[in-house]
Amino acid sequence: MSLLEIKNLHAAVNGVQILRGIDLTIEGGSVHSIMGPNGSGKSTLAKVLAGDEAYEVTDGSITLDGNNLLDMEPDERARAGIFMAFQYPVEIPGVSTKYFLRAAVNAVRAYRGESELDAVGFLKLVKETAPTVDLDPALLDRSVNEGFSGGEKKRAEVFQMAMLQPSMCVLDETDSGLDIDALRVVAEGVNALRSPDRGFVVITHYQRLLDYIVPDFVHVLIDGRIAQSGSKELAMELEDKGYGWIEAQCKSTCGC
Repeated sequence: MSLLEIKNLHAAVNGVQILRGIDLTIEGGSVHSIMGPNGSGKSTLAKVLAGDEAYEVTDGSITLDGNNLLDMEPDERARAGIFMAFQYPVEIPGVSTKYFLRAAVNAVRAYRGESELDAVGFLKLVKETAPTVDLDPALLDRSVNEGFSGGEKKRAEVFQMAMLQPSMCVLDETDSGLDIDALRVVAEGVNALRSPDRGFVVITHYQRLLDYIVPDFVHVLIDGRIAQSGSKELAMELEDKGYGWIEAQCKSTCGC
């Protein structure tokens, strides 16, 4: 059974249709990169998967492990295995990262029928997981993302992902604002989490991220549709040629 299956997905925001028929199947163990020009629907797809209420699904279906994702509230999706890494992670003043993360970990464990972690068990898990992204554990005593640098925010997100062990990871332009060293550390953390029972959707504008997180499949969105799919070589071709040639093909074949 496919881990995530999207069929004929249409979605709108403020009455404007953005996604116009997305079909995508993601098996466990695979990394799918979503690329495309600005306004093509990349971030809309990510937010629809996460359950952002500003986006209305007007047609189609999404299943996660065979369950109807569209019937779930955002928190239910998170407990069921959807993890969303944001392009611009939000700050939550007054809530320590440690408190926030322990609550999230225990909510997921309860959903899976596992016992909750006490303070000692949680700190043991933190100690085991922090090296995944070279995270300074002192960050966990600060409010969620408050005063974090761009690189610290992205490392903290990948650390959260490692702690929660989701089945489907959606990375929305996680390379945004990262210097080359931070990019490498974040990518290494993502690669450490690749496994046969976990899938990734990696949304990016640039080939440079895919030098570190090598995708199994690359999909190009044009005007809310997947206009082209291929291997990692497609991303290299886009780096060289841009999106114009795919947009021209799309207009000539489907009028989009």
